[in-house]
Amino acid sequence: MDELTDVAEAIADPVRREILVMLRHAPLTAGDIAAGFSISRPAVSRHLRVLRESGLVRDEQAGRHRRYSLNCSRLGPLTAWLAQFDTQRSDWAQRLAALETEVHRTRRDRTRSTPADTPRTAHQEDTA
Repeated sequence: MDELTDVAEAIADPVRREILVMLRHAPLTAGDIAAGFSISRPAVSRHLRVLRESGLVRDEQAGRHRRYSLNCSRLGPLTAWLAQFDTQRSDWAQRLAALETEVHRTRRDRTRSTPADTPRTAHQEDTA
């Protein structure tokens, strides 16, 4: 099986997706993860095994416990593949590029204007 398929199959299950969300902020033990679900601990262990075998999580022995952490780099190929279908994202990229162009144009025009180009107010004309 290829890398993209492994990752897609691993995140196909809602429990595994929730485990990934839980691991987003910090590593957790299997017990900590299991406490967040109403399913049995062996069922959570099976989900963790699938995530570990797909490379989405890493495990590390910490004393008597095993700590699981997220490996975000494995999501890269799937994210890149999905991006081709995200038409709104490319639309926003174009909009932001147009905004950046307009900001640069406005800054350029401001630096080019000289004090002689600036209209005088009635107060400035009275004192001149």
